[in-house]
Amino acid sequence: MVSGSLMAARAPAKRRIPAAARTRHAVRRATHRLSGARWVASPNFDARPDPADVSLLVVHAISLPPGRFGGPWIDRLFSNALDPEAHPYFREIRQLRVSSHLCIFRNGAIRQYVAFDRRAWHAGESVFEGRSRCNDFSIGIELEGCDERPFEARQYRSLAAVTRALMRAYPLITPSRIVGHSDIAPGRKTDPGPHFDWLRFHAELEAAA
Repeated sequence: MVSGSLMAARAPAKRRIPAAARTRHAVRRATHRLSGARWVASPNFDARPDPADVSLLVVHAISLPPGRFGGPWIDRLFSNALDPEAHPYFREIRQLRVSSHLCIFRNGAIRQYVAFDRRAWHAGESVFEGRSRCNDFSIGIELEGCDERPFEARQYRSLAAVTRALMRAYPLITPSRIVGHSDIAPGRKTDPGPHFDWLRFHAELEAAA
């Protein structure tokens, strides 16, 4: 997969969305929470080594069970409340303690699980531009999706609007510092997968400016 940073340079120009038609989000600096996102608190976080260093955005994909959408399972995974009897796959991952800052669902709805000034547990073993431990300085966004199916138009719109809000609040995040999980953990992770359209995302991001 071509990395998100390379795609940023190749994204086609796109007509800007009229202001009245845009969804506006903002990061509340007192709480480091996103307006317009439903808050579902995860216990899976800790302190960043440097809270002022929020300088990378990592795009992920998740489906629970794998390849299936809908249901409460993503919220429950990040809340350590996944019922291992609800599906055989859940028994395999019952010991996982993971989280992401945000998840964007198939209908474009947004949940937040961890405040942006805290370290969510989303990237795992990872390296960006020679720097390891990407959780230390990144924000993680999950998209409800998988390697086998395209993402929804509403997810691209929500992702672009959210990314713009994050770039305003944390200006160290630039288009060249927006990557997929597979970019920082190659060989270990494949998400957001071959169906994530980086060209489309960067065009949407430009249109949301």
